[in-house]
Amino acid sequence: MKCTAFLLLLVALVGCASKPASSISLAVVDDVSLAQARADSDAYLGSAVRWGGIVTEVENKVDETWVFLVGRALKDNEKPITDGHSDGRFIASFSGFIDPLVYKPGRPLTVVGSIDSNTVRAIGEYDYSFPVVTVRDSHLWAEPGKTRVYYAPPPYWYYDMHYYHPYPRHYRRW
Repeated sequence: MKCTAFLLLLVALVGCASKPASSISLAVVDDVSLAQARADSDAYLGSAVRWGGIVTEVENKVDETWVFLVGRALKDNEKPITDGHSDGRFIASFSGFIDPLVYKPGRPLTVVGSIDSNTVRAIGEYDYSFPVVTVRDSHLWAEPGKTRVYYAPPPYWYYDMHYYHPYPRHYRRW
């Protein structure tokens, strides 16, 4: 009985590990894409959005931090797709300090907030127009390729098998 309860609790905790905070998933947002906001920034000021992307740079200021992102489409669990097409770049504006070693380039990030303004910054020698999203809530995802997979140990009777063992040899003698 205790074993069954423990296994159910373990399955419930593992299932919650890949989901963002419920405030990200349940946030009421306008249907504004990054491409629309970049094309006509004045028309979408104040719109609530849920956007995601890949962190490229972190710039700490006196009272806020700007996190520069390459926008990506979101999966069903609100996680950004880490490869493929992008509709452009945007800036997530956080109040306070954000550690650049935690929000390092290449990490996926999902934000919920409102489009506050538009700013022009240089990417190389090209002047690029960034929509600035004032972040209300966010979820920083694990680095791609850094997730750990845990395998269950073999059943108790596995080691009683006298004729087969998967490693290092296929056959062993007692």
